[in-house]
Order: sequence, then C-alpha cells, then structure tokens
Amino acid sequence: MQNTGQWYAPNPFGYRRRPTRAVKVGEEWIGGDHPILVQSMCTTDTLDTAATVEQSLRMVAAGCRLVRITAQTPKHAANLKAIREGLWARGCRVPLVADIHFMPEAAMVAALHVEKVRINPGNFADVKRFAVKDYGDAEYADELERIRERFTPLVQRCKELKRAMRIGTNHGSLSDRIMNRFGDSPRGMVESALEFLRIARSLDYHEIVLSMKSSNPKVMVQAYRSLVEAMDREGMDYPLHLGVTEAGDGEDGRVKSMAGIATLLEDGLGDTLRVSLTEEPENEMPVGYRIARRYSGRVESPGHEDGAADWIAAHPTDAYRRRETAVIRAEGLGLGGGRPVRVWTRLPFAASAGLENLGWLRGYRRGPNEGLVRPEILFADVSTQKDVEGFRLFAEGAKTLKAASAARVRVGDASVISGLGADWICLEAEPGKGGQLAGAVAAVGRSGAGLLVELPDSSWEATRPLLGEVLDACARAGLKPALAIRGGNAGDSLRLYRALVASLAGGFVDAPVVLWLKTDETAEEAALSASTLFGAGLLDGVGDALALEAGSKVDAIGLAYTVLQSTGARISRTEFISCPSCGRTLFDLQEVTAAIKRRTGHLVGVKIAIMGCIVNGPGEMADADFGYVGGAPGMINLYVGKECVVRGIPMAEAETRLVELIKGAGRWTQPLEQV
Repeated sequence: MQNTGQWYAPNPFGYRRRPTRAVKVGEEWIGGDHPILVQSMCTTDTLDTAATVEQSLRMVAAGCRLVRITAQTPKHAANLKAIREGLWARGCRVPLVADIHFMPEAAMVAALHVEKVRINPGNFADVKRFAVKDYGDAEYADELERIRERFTPLVQRCKELKRAMRIGTNHGSLSDRIMNRFGDSPRGMVESALEFLRIARSLDYHEIVLSMKSSNPKVMVQAYRSLVEAMDREGMDYPLHLGVTEAGDGEDGRVKSMAGIATLLEDGLGDTLRVSLTEEPENEMPVGYRIARRYSGRVESPGHEDGAADWIAAHPTDAYRRRETAVIRAEGLGLGGGRPVRVWTRLPFAASAGLENLGWLRGYRRGPNEGLVRPEILFADVSTQKDVEGFRLFAEGAKTLKAASAARVRVGDASVISGLGADWICLEAEPGKGGQLAGAVAAVGRSGAGLLVELPDSSWEATRPLLGEVLDACARAGLKPALAIRGGNAGDSLRLYRALVASLAGGFVDAPVVLWLKTDETAEEAALSASTLFGAGLLDGVGDALALEAGSKVDAIGLAYTVLQSTGARISRTEFISCPSCGRTLFDLQEVTAAIKRRTGHLVGVKIAIMGCIVNGPGEMADADFGYVGGAPGMINLYVGKECVVRGIPMAEAETRLVELIKGAGRWTQPLEQV
C-alpha cells in the first residue's frame, strides 16, 4: 500500500525507513541512507572553555557524534570558537551545535563557529507571556512577516557558510501566537515549525533537520507523526531528530525515552536521536546506541493491505484515543471496559511449594518511597493432572495477595481445566488443532474462568486463519475472549498486534488485548523490548494488560509498571519531569532532583516538574501539578500548574517550601515507613 498522505508511514503492518534527504553536519550526515546518529548536549557553562572541552571529549569517547552547546548570549556564542579550537587541539573534530533560545543575535555569532545551529521556533522571535489574544488573518500575516524579518539573516548566513540548522519545536515553549491560534496541541507544534520551515524554503535553504519534543510521549509521538503527514502534503523530505525532552533520570528516564523514540523508529521515522537524562551526558550514549542498533540495517517488510485502511481510520495521527473494549470478568480483576491496564506476571511453582513462591510478593515494592506495585494476575503453566494440586495452592496464595490466578494450558491438555479453580485460563492455541481448541474453549466456559487465548508469534499468514478458528470456537461456546500474541521480537509482535486488532470483526471487534512479551535478554535489552512493544502499543491506544516473562535478573513487575507510568497509561507513583541540564541551568540539577525525589517519591499521581531555567519551564510544566524552577543563581521560583506562586526563594529553603505547597493543596500523604 502506497502512502497517499493519509498517514505517516507506508503501512501500519510493515516496516520501511522513511526516505529523507541527507543533511551534512561537519563530517557527519543525518538522514538519507546514513545510520541513525546519536548525539547529546553539554551541561557545562559555555564560558568555561576548559570544562566544556573536557566534557565534550568524554561524550565523544562514549560515542557521541554531535555535541550541542548552549549559547544564550552573543558573548557565549563567541566563546564557541575557543571551544572548537580547544577540541581541535586535542585531535577531536566532532561537529558542534549551538543551542539558541530568545536571541537571534547569538545565533548569528554562533553560526560563524559551529557546524549546526538549533533554533526554537517558539521563542526565536517571541517572548512567552501566556497572553490570550484573538489573531485575525491580517494580524497573523503581519506576525509571520515579522518572523521573516528576524529569521532571514540567520538563514542567509547558514546558507552562505554551509551550516546546517535544526528547527526544534518544544511543546513547552510554543509562542503565544501559536497557542492562541492552534492551542497547546501537536498541531500547534507542527505549525510552529512550518512557519520557519516555509521561510527557509522560500530562500532556497534546505540543510534542515526537524524535531518535535515533549516530556509527554503521547504528545511527542502525535506531533512527529503529524509533522510527517504535513511534510508529505507539501512535498518535503527533511530528516527528523527524535527525543523525549525532560525525561528524567534512572529507569524512568530511560524507559520514557525508549518508549517514545522506539515507537517512531518502528514506523520508520527518525534519523538522529538524543536520550535526555538528568545525568551526566555521557550516560546517554549507551541508551541511545541500544535503541539505534536495532534499526541499523533493519530489513524492510512491506506488510499486507488487509485491514490497513481500518487501522488508519481508527488511529488519527494527531489524537490519542484508548481503544474501547468489552469487559472480561466484570467482578474482581477484570480486563477492558476502561479498567486500569493490568499487570500479569509468570511465576514458577511446584506442588510442594505453591505458597512459598509467592511470599516475597507480599511486601514487594521498588524503593523505600515508591509505594506498593503488585502483579494483579499471576499465571503459571499447567500441563498434567499432577500440576493441578500445586496450582490450587498457587491460586490460594494469589488470593492472599489480592491477585487473580491464571493457568496457562495448551489446548491439548484441556482435561486439566475443570479441576483448577483458576480465575483465568490462558489457552495456548496451535495451528491444526481446531477440534481440540473447540473442546478447550467449551471447558473454560463450563469452569466460569475468564478466557485469554494466546496466539503464536508467527507470520500474519499463519496467524490469521488460526484467529478465525479461535473466534469460531468462542462464538459456539458463547464466550468473548481476551487475546494475546506471546512474542519475542518486540517490533514484529507490534505489527502482529496491529493486524490482530484491525482484523477483529463481528461480536469480537471490542475484544480486550493483552500485550505479551517473552524474553531472555539482559535487563537493559529487556527494558528496550518492553518499552518498544508495550510502549508503542499503549501509545497507539492498544493494551488492556501487560504480560512480561523475563529472566531472573529482570524486575518484570517493576518494569511493566514503569512502562505504564512513562506512557501515562497508569500512574502508580509520583511523576517527575526534570530537564537534562545544560549551560543555562542555575543549580545542580542531579543533586536537587534526587533530593526532591527522596522527599516526594511516594505521592502517587502527583506530577512535579524540576527545571533548571525558564526556557521550557512554564510551558513544559503546563500539565504538572507543581514546579521547581531556577529563577536566578541560587534562587528558585515555585509554581502551581503554570502559575508562579512564589519567586526568588533561596535554594536552602526551596525544597521545604515545595513540600508546604503540596501539603497546602491537600496532595500530601505520609511515606509508607511513617504510616
């Protein structure tokens, strides 16, 4: 199926990297047939030449191919020359990127000394005041002409000096003009970039890379997809820089970044990436390469056309919508119908140790201040009558944890179903066993358990007829199943899930879906696989439960909850938005973030933003409950929503004052140790 501009990728069920023009940055290339380039940004003071050179060298040693440095004034921009000379003197010719906000004059100076200039269209020619104003067409046209006058000199200089440019939209810093015309939306982000892009094209300048960053992966994914649609309509082929901004630190920051970035890469979108962590910049490189490696030399698969139009119609690029599903097991821990996305976990058991294997779960939690996160449905394999007694103990143990029990049974072993007393039966369907399948489904119906049918991770050509057999058997038994594909390759499984959802019809169109991943990978690779399959599925609005089978060194329960938290699908602890630091940051971001997490990490459902400066602060915090923002050296501004309620607090007092704000708003609860 050819892309007709209706969607952002050629086919939802296949893989093909989006063709883009190649943009040269120094001796590096972005786009075209070139590998995905991994880059990062310095956190040092740009006026401290020695510190910036040393940090850049550490970043390059870790694999960074492009080093970005903030240039907040013409003076800072001028010092980029000394930094470049310092790197060259050390034998390092890594291309440099100047990061510009608010000051076109700084961009003009920076272009003399670096290979690429990044401008933010939200503040290049505007100052954000959150003003409400009705722009008529004539007034809006006047605004665009003002932008043209401010932007044209930089375009001409970059064209003359053969410098590249990134037009980098940030969700948190859209101009008042865009906010009033298009709203705080993915479309507004796209239009913000297009205003500047059209000016550059009119001047015959094309060495451009585009980005659409947000701290919210849902917004980020929608904005990039919408941008590609818009570029296709106007015949543009510029490469994309991917990233989730203000992702945070630790596993949360990594999973949030991986979910957003991998979702787009799975659809063939993206030519360079940055993982934005509130850590030392060299720590971003291993995560970035872990993501990029999976798409190096990726084999194209055209996909099939059956159901593609239905999928596209149900998944507009600029809006998130969770798939509506029926309820399976309305009582207790059921699936679907808008219920929370459940967490399934596989536990081994033996007839003599059915309870002991569950004991450690009774007090399971990820950290001292993070609250309890337990699996809600525990499943174990059952294949013989000898397993039945052990499973009964297993099921009793699950009840003590307020969890449901699930038995995973092959259709050929259906004789064990009647004596299990399980809350759920997971039937492993196999091709060529239609008669046994019908008997097994009927046995589940008689048992009163909820039914999950597991399809094999195979080609769609093999899966589709088996799905037909499953739905026929369920129709005869009068049962509506939940459906899963027990996959090991996250990308292939994602496309199978899309095909599965698009192919459901009749009385089963709203069948719940369990996203299931089985992996023996290391903890780091398992996190990427889970972020890819679970993250992309959830960001598509698909997934009523997550089932993760992983090795003993992988915290499968915690990882599943982290993916849910990172995608906004289910909140189980405090949500932190923290920027990765740069030369503009007015305090030690890593130290402050860690301290605030220690004080507030137990506040389930509270969203706290920690911003080093004002650039993206108020905007990126728009949906945060509370904000802690650097206002001046040693001074902090505190926000409730996007309203600054306290200005200029000495840092020594700011953390306590933030807690007082949270308490005053009635959002404080005591940590578990104090309850």
